[in-house]
Amino acid sequence: MYDYVIVGAGSAGCVLANRLTEDPDVKVLLVEAGGPDTNDLIHIPAAFSTLFRSSCDWDHSTLHEPHCHDRRVYLPRGRVLGGSSSINAMVYIRGNRADYDEWAASGCEGWGYDDLLPYFKRSEDNERGEDAYHGTGGPLAVSDGRSGNTLTAAWLEAAEAYGLKPNADFNGASQDGIGRYQVTQRNGMRASASVAYLHPAMDRPNLTVETHVQILKILFDGGRAVGAAGERLGELLEFGAEREVIVCGGAYNSPQLLMLSGIGRPNELEDLQIEVVAESLGVGLNLQDHPNSGVVYAIEGEDSLFGAMTDENLAAWQAGSGPLTSNVAEAGGFARTREGLDAPDVQFHFAPARFQEEGLLPADGHGVSWGACIVKPKSRGFVALGSPDPTAKPLIVHNYLEHPDDVASIVAGVRMCMEIAQQEAVARHGLTPVFAPPSTSDEDILEHARHRLQTLYHPVGTCKMGTDELAVVDADLRVRGVEGLRVVDASVMPSVPRGNTNAPVIALAERAADLVRGIEPARAEVAAA
Repeated sequence: MYDYVIVGAGSAGCVLANRLTEDPDVKVLLVEAGGPDTNDLIHIPAAFSTLFRSSCDWDHSTLHEPHCHDRRVYLPRGRVLGGSSSINAMVYIRGNRADYDEWAASGCEGWGYDDLLPYFKRSEDNERGEDAYHGTGGPLAVSDGRSGNTLTAAWLEAAEAYGLKPNADFNGASQDGIGRYQVTQRNGMRASASVAYLHPAMDRPNLTVETHVQILKILFDGGRAVGAAGERLGELLEFGAEREVIVCGGAYNSPQLLMLSGIGRPNELEDLQIEVVAESLGVGLNLQDHPNSGVVYAIEGEDSLFGAMTDENLAAWQAGSGPLTSNVAEAGGFARTREGLDAPDVQFHFAPARFQEEGLLPADGHGVSWGACIVKPKSRGFVALGSPDPTAKPLIVHNYLEHPDDVASIVAGVRMCMEIAQQEAVARHGLTPVFAPPSTSDEDILEHARHRLQTLYHPVGTCKMGTDELAVVDADLRVRGVEGLRVVDASVMPSVPRGNTNAPVIALAERAADLVRGIEPARAEVAAA
């Protein structure tokens, strides 16, 4: 029996495990379906895509996407201590002020930008130092990239020549512009949520961590969550929670677990012979993500990351330098593709490598890649059950490019990618298209986007917080209709922030830890304009 049972040791689960066990009188169990984060490839930043479809990956995919030629899009998710923070590209982006103020205006009191800024700063140990927007001394290491790749510098020069303005800090006063991304690394090694939050707390006697245990359902006594049932190597296990069960499975697995446990739309649950515990109309709906499409070029010369996994570079990485410290998506930025937008609608990611076929196939030569992703998508998808078997994968449809505004953004964004390629700073490297539209016409670009679109790994929204009839959790992240149960992860976000979602999930979990502990939330502070 524990005070709290946390389901999922991803970014949110690791934060909660650390913060809740700061009280020595509280007993916490953290349960993870995957294993420990001992694989060396986890900690070598440039190797992240080698973990795709490995034992560290849930290996989800969509059903046939209706607006992408009925393709099935690959959806990697971390199944290991640290969750997706152990297999991601480590880009440290918080999102735009407008994103969080929109949450607060939609009924999520306490989740505006000024409310969350103290938690971003609390979590952060930024090597640039502390200022109005940034913190030092927190668990999460935030660093400037160390690879020093010359192709990244060339792309930034080209993007500036095209007309995009430099921005040294996307998490400061303004998000617009291009520059090098800061990364969640320390000394050139990945700083996952597990490294940052969980490992420092592992020796606490009031924290128990169980790996290789897949939770099958939440246990209820009447309308109150009292524990969770799981399975490890065929052995059925039960874990009791005296205070709360906290689900931290992410935007795909959290709604799946709620539905398997009897929380959802009654007619759908009854069709699968799942006993209804509570009606929740919005579980699994409101799925959002950042779809990405762009260009891949072969280059003359050997400046890219192709062939970087050598003994010499491994030795350099262990010393905190060299190409293996690259997070691959080394630079990028934010832009508005049309007049009248109150914030950026596309984000660029540049890689000094041929990142192709959704990262599932290794490149066969030197090259570069960059793409534009839609950061304020209007298309909505869903997560559903296809089987009452808890080990079956959920059904996922994102409906990428369903909304005409998303089509407009992706076409304009990919066109910008193509026009950046024409600038001398990158063109002098002898770009040969591997994957690129045959022309700059809307029709050719859209056809390319539908055929080559991939996720940028930022699903949110399927257990959204709010006050409307489709809200699954309230502003304290408590599941509506039951007691003793919360969801704390990206699934509670009403809308996806403009940017990479790992830092927002960590800040969200920091604030959730205060809510769970009954601590007065950190005082809202207003950053300088």
